Amino acid sequence: MKKIGILHGKERTFPEAFVERINSKQVAGVTAEPVRIDKVMQGVATEYAVIVDRISQDVPFYRAYLKNAALMGTAVINNPFWWSADEKFFNNCLATRIDVPVPKTVILPSRDLPDDTSEQSFSNLAYPLDWEGIFNYVGFPAYMKPFAGGGWKNVYRLDSMDDFFEKHAETGQLVMLLQEEIQFEEYYRCYCIGGKYVRIMPYEPRNPHHLRYVASFSPSPERLKQMEEIVLRINKYLGYDFNTVELAVRDGVPYAIDFCNPAPDADRNSVGEENFNWVVETAATYAIEKALAHQPGADNLTWGAYVQKSANHENLYSSK
Repeated sequence: MKKIGILHGKERTFPEAFVERINSKQVAGVTAEPVRIDKVMQGVATEYAVIVDRISQDVPFYRAYLKNAALMGTAVINNPFWWSADEKFFNNCLATRIDVPVPKTVILPSRDLPDDTSEQSFSNLAYPLDWEGIFNYVGFPAYMKPFAGGGWKNVYRLDSMDDFFEKHAETGQLVMLLQEEIQFEEYYRCYCIGGKYVRIMPYEPRNPHHLRYVASFSPSPERLKQMEEIVLRINKYLGYDFNTVELAVRDGVPYAIDFCNPAPDADRNSVGEENFNWVVETAATYAIEKALAHQPGADNLTWGAYVQKSANHENLYSSK
């Protein structure tokens, strides 16, 4: 029996529907359930061929459990080793090398010294930074947000240098990104599952949260194809099984704004019934594909083209 588990926190609508949808398909030799953990011993396999991870970004214990499970052959969605190393600044840097338009972005050292460090720990860092060069490059208005992590946490919209220094003083030990604001005409949030299934959803981030998927954008077939190609290219190189990409369209160009969401919102109450049904059905289909392809004891993880090419000493950019 190939068992599919879902590891989740307080969310309920997606995990429950996901399990129900898989079991309703009655695929021979495949079943699904919420993951149950009563002990974690090193080098011991779990009972799951596939685990869909929806919570380990917030629970380090779960992250350790998933790495051990993956090492022993479980196909974890998303790859817990890559997600542990991943962060937004690297993703933006990679995007610039694979011809995906992104906002102008710089990374900033934390405003306050990290614990157990002193000024001598930063002898390689020029101070003050070249603030004039940074502000001329990014421009205003701009956004400042943490370089790692998800959700709309510690995000600031800035209108001037004075505004920046005032808000940056509030960020403590967080390492922040300063990013050009893309003043968009259209905005889209795009599910990508399995590196092949894409759903492009008009999205209005300026609306109240419960109305953000109520938008009047109507992309042309050409625009849809262009955005789908960008979404697939990003996920090919990052290697995510389950992700969302946010695209802001300015002057006809889709800019990838946020594309590091490996536990993306899939709640019925926020994404709406039609999008919810799509993500449940598609995630269930892909998890079943992974379960049927599962090889006990083997590496069943998805690795992105960036890692694959690096491991094989290939030119990353030779076959975009």
